[in-house]
Amino acid sequence: MKRPSIIIGIIASLTIIIACIIAGHYYYKTKTPAKTISVVGLAETDFTSDLIVWDLSYDVLNMNMKNAYQEIKNYNNIVKDYLKEKGIPENEIVFSAVSSYDKTDYEWNESAKRSFEVFKGYVLTQRIRIESKDVEKIEKISREVSELLDEGIQIEQNSVSYYYTQLADLKIEMLANATQDAHNRAETIAQNAGASIAGLKVANMGVFQITAPNSSDEEYSWGGTFNTSSKEKRASINMRLTYFVR
Repeated sequence: MKRPSIIIGIIASLTIIIACIIAGHYYYKTKTPAKTISVVGLAETDFTSDLIVWDLSYDVLNMNMKNAYQEIKNYNNIVKDYLKEKGIPENEIVFSAVSSYDKTDYEWNESAKRSFEVFKGYVLTQRIRIESKDVEKIEKISREVSELLDEGIQIEQNSVSYYYTQLADLKIEMLANATQDAHNRAETIAQNAGASIAGLKVANMGVFQITAPNSSDEEYSWGGTFNTSSKEKRASINMRLTYFVR
């Protein structure tokens, strides 16, 4: 009767030992840090803007508000006709609401030994915005607009900005290229180390940087740079990928 009991005890002991070994093995595997490799992929591309935004404005000064408004309306007609004759469609020419302020100066009164605020007239300002995909034409007109001086209109060019309307598609393409570049780097490093990549652990996308090509005046920023002053642009993006290796 004792012999079967001993055998059963031995089997039970072995079962417990084997279970402990298996549990210990899996515990070790869960606690052992996974082998990983982190790489950064980069994609860059140069492109040309396909949309130009031209902001310009002009002022009139008159002691009478009604006369000032009539003068600015006359200027508007002249400017609109000029731009249309240059080949800009009327639907691309946007006139904003006229703004105004009272112009005053301080003059010194010698007898009173003090300065006085003197009203000099009403200043009315008209701002115009032109958006066009005919970039070269608008660039040319912006250089010629001083011709309006012959009409007594002094144009102030506030800015000429350049944009790219296919930027969303370009970003998707560049993300794919940056990801592929990172993958290629990871494979090269792993192979040279006698290992292989086993799967992606995590992917982090950087920010898009859009600058003028070969510019030394622009710097990348954490939030991303978006250049609008240059017609020719360079976009860049990086992807940081972490792979498991085996």
